[in-house]
Amino acid sequence: MPTIEQARAWYPDNDPVHGFDHVLRVTHMAERLAEAEGADLEIVRAAALLHDAEGSATEGGDEGRVDHHEASAAFARGVLLEEGWPEERIAAVQHCIRAHRFRDDTEPQSLEAKILFDADKLDVIGAIGIARTIAFDVVIGQPIYAQPSRRFLQQGEKEPGEVHSSVHEFIFKLSKIKDLLHTPQARAIAAKRHSFMVEFFERLESEMRGEK
Repeated sequence: MPTIEQARAWYPDNDPVHGFDHVLRVTHMAERLAEAEGADLEIVRAAALLHDAEGSATEGGDEGRVDHHEASAAFARGVLLEEGWPEERIAAVQHCIRAHRFRDDTEPQSLEAKILFDADKLDVIGAIGIARTIAFDVVIGQPIYAQPSRRFLQQGEKEPGEVHSSVHEFIFKLSKIKDLLHTPQARAIAAKRHSFMVEFFERLESEMRGEK
C-alpha cells in the first residue's frame, strides 16, 4: 500500500490547487466515505494518494491538465506493480483515477471510483473550494471577479475575449458539484458547503458593485 510519506514526494510543494495538501484532504475524506459505504478501503486509499500524481495546476492552466488522469493512472500502475499488486486490483485503482475528473466523460462505475470522485469534488466546494479557485486564478493570471456575459450565464459559453474569472468557475463548475455526487454522506456534506459558497459569491458580487 502506498504511504502518505511516499505520496508527499509525488506532489509539488508550490501547487496551491493540486499539491500534497489537496491529496491529503481527499485521502482523508475518501477514507471517511469508504468506511461509511463499506467500500474496499485499500483501493480507495491507493487511488486517492495517486489520483493527481502526474499533473500540476500551474502548467498551462486547466488545459494543461487535460490528460493528467491518464498520466496519473499510468504512474499508479508502475507504483503498484512494484509493490506486487495483482492486475485486477491495479485496474480497479486505475479506473478510480481515470473517472475522477469533472471535465471528462468517464463515468465512475465501481463504488470505490464513486467515492474518489465524491471526495475529490468535495474539495472544490465550500471554503476550501473558494480558496483553491482564487489561488488557481492568481497563479495563472486570471481575475477573481469579472462580470459574466449574458451568453455565459445562459449557455455556459464565453464571448470572444471574455476572461474566465473565479465567478465564471463558480457558475460553470462549483455550483453544479452538489448534484453530481454519488454517495449519501458526500451529498449531505456538499449541501452545507454549497450554501456557504453561494453566500460567498453573492457577497463578492455585492461588494464589487459597492453595495455592501
